[in-house]
Amino acid sequence: MTTTDASPQDTLPEGVERQRMDVDIACVGFGPAMGGFLHTLSQGMMNEDGTPVAESKAMPGMPPQVICYERADDIGFGVSGVVTKGRGIRASFPDLDLMQIPLACEVHEEKVAYLLDPIGASRRPALLRIKDKAIKAFGLAKDHAYELPYIPNFLRKEPGILLSMGQFNQWAGGQIMGQGMAQIWPGTPVAEPLMFGQNVVGVRLMDQGTDKHGAPEAGFMPGMDIRSQLTVVGDGPVGAVGRQLDEKLGLPVGNHTREWAVGMKMVVDLPEGCQLKEGTVLHTLGYPEPEIFGFLYVYPGGVASLGIFVPSWYDSPVRTAYRYLQHWMQHPYLWKHLKGGRMRSWGAKSLQESGRKGEPHLVGDGFARIGEGSGTTNVLTGSGFDEAWTSGVLLGVSVLELLRAGKPFTRENLERSYVRRRRDSWLEREAKIAEKARDGFQVGFLQGLIGMALTGLTDGKLFWPGASKKPQDRIPSIEEFFRGRISTDEIARIRKECTAKGLPLHGALMDRAGWPAIQHDGQLLVSHQDALLLGGKVQAPPGYRDHVTFRSTNLCKACDEKVCIEACSGQAISTNPDGGTPLFDREKCVHCGACLWNCSKNSPQGGEASNVSFGPGAGGLHSAEN
Repeated sequence: MTTTDASPQDTLPEGVERQRMDVDIACVGFGPAMGGFLHTLSQGMMNEDGTPVAESKAMPGMPPQVICYERADDIGFGVSGVVTKGRGIRASFPDLDLMQIPLACEVHEEKVAYLLDPIGASRRPALLRIKDKAIKAFGLAKDHAYELPYIPNFLRKEPGILLSMGQFNQWAGGQIMGQGMAQIWPGTPVAEPLMFGQNVVGVRLMDQGTDKHGAPEAGFMPGMDIRSQLTVVGDGPVGAVGRQLDEKLGLPVGNHTREWAVGMKMVVDLPEGCQLKEGTVLHTLGYPEPEIFGFLYVYPGGVASLGIFVPSWYDSPVRTAYRYLQHWMQHPYLWKHLKGGRMRSWGAKSLQESGRKGEPHLVGDGFARIGEGSGTTNVLTGSGFDEAWTSGVLLGVSVLELLRAGKPFTRENLERSYVRRRRDSWLEREAKIAEKARDGFQVGFLQGLIGMALTGLTDGKLFWPGASKKPQDRIPSIEEFFRGRISTDEIARIRKECTAKGLPLHGALMDRAGWPAIQHDGQLLVSHQDALLLGGKVQAPPGYRDHVTFRSTNLCKACDEKVCIEACSGQAISTNPDGGTPLFDREKCVHCGACLWNCSKNSPQGGEASNVSFGPGAGGLHSAEN
């Protein structure tokens, strides 16, 4: 049912009222976690005699009304290859036929390779250089790479499943919608949670018909208030609703969300004659910089998903993931398989890699959290897809339990059902083992690798300690980062030239540091802007406010690093020739969220936030094939 309603602090133009709709369960964000939740809920919503397990409070006489709101224009958005053990997926679909899902197949071969630097431009610490020389001296390297003789069990995914995130989401969404118990509405961004005190009573959709600052224009339509008995938040690490809950409620004592990575990814047609077989999984580390990890997964039909992860503990103020991706692809170990290939899709995504340390308050009165934004990523095994799905399944079972018992969605009831199940699950057991696995990377690359090995081999009993810092407190000045390689005077000259041309610094600085220019081939090696045109299309519907803003103009003016520009995955943030806040172009933003945690300046309001504000927004990158 629909009525009009205005919250006490709501301000609208005179004569305009905000519409209200009541549902039983409002869901925010459609991804693997929400897929697990909605699939489980839909499977159990009806009794064997055809009656619903509970009656809707929003529409008496009907089953509970469940609606999921997704920001992107399509539920299969984004480019992301997935390798997973698939325990949660297989439990939900015991008769799963991978041939039903495009690009899905079983893992048949898995390798981990340490990549040496074939060109000499990588910033490698002294101990790593000694290690590299030893590998070469003993003849252990082939194509400038050393393949590990065995893969530790905690890293191994074989036997497992290879999936395309986008294709799986499309398939799972079809399964859910086909059951008729839940609706999924893409292209419907949520602005904020509706709260009375600490109680969540629903969500508010974004206003439409505004200018980029959010001021009403012609055709203004205020976002509807969706009132619900339960709000399920699964909007990922940069989702506006989840982050607003964190700001208002805080995190549990000792928890933080300081460890991130940006994943820069492609789907490619492998060249004719490529020797890589379907089901092959390659993991790499060590190049183009030691801290950067890479992956390549081979799907049916000569298609591969590949990419790199640039983490927050890589202390560079010019960490451009796109150019690093191109250097990584051209490493001899990989280029022999990729040369002559063609890009099909391209994209980027931020990953919250704090794992269990980043777990927020999982439940409260009227809400529950699932997925990556709830701390499901396992930072030891490097997996998160199946973990996110499983968190949704656990909540689905718990919600059905409460519905059958006629119990309200209070914090106490959700803790006894959902949180208890989660604490008793394999998800929790493995998250505890992994909790300190990456602490060593706060000290150094080699310490990080040793720490991960210790943690994995001792089930978390041993680890390399390291104190976590906020990303904006880790990033050094450009002069400090390039000390001994590029002089201060030369950096000043390069900065002046790039500012005058409206260009980021990273290209010129990487050239000067010895990285060779990328020789574009028009197929796989293309310019950053061509990747936006050939490998995807940004959907930026008009009439919405900008979702990337800057809290303090003065901080931007005083900033010499401007990492938000250097790290922007879609080149949507650019240099302001007038020296003010950087310029933001919503028509290029892929909603990866890299700017959110790559800012080198703390928020003027204090706390964990940076000077970049990443708010609710519409659209994002829609690729030709995900």
